[in-house]
Amino acid sequence: MTIFEAIAEMRKLSKEGKSFSFTFMTYSLSRNETKGIAEVKNARLKPRGKVEHNQYAQLLEEYVDINTGEAKRFWQCCLLSFNGTSLKFASE
Repeated sequence: MTIFEAIAEMRKLSKEGKSFSFTFMTYSLSRNETKGIAEVKNARLKPRGKVEHNQYAQLLEEYVDINTGEAKRFWQCCLLSFNGTSLKFASE
């Protein structure tokens, strides 16, 4: 499964009111740093942000961690796994 296939499935599940798990490599553009791999055990994607509010909106996915109620986001390219399945790049 590629990153984009995983995101499409995440959107589908979220629209159905279902949750999923995933991992991603953290990255802060403003601090230019990572805090390693984050694991989210129970989440739903939020609607995509608008470019008028964030110039990187098309590259970021916003989600809600169901267990904590926190709204967060991750860079699409940093997505590593979805529901326990490791992802691959489209060229692999």
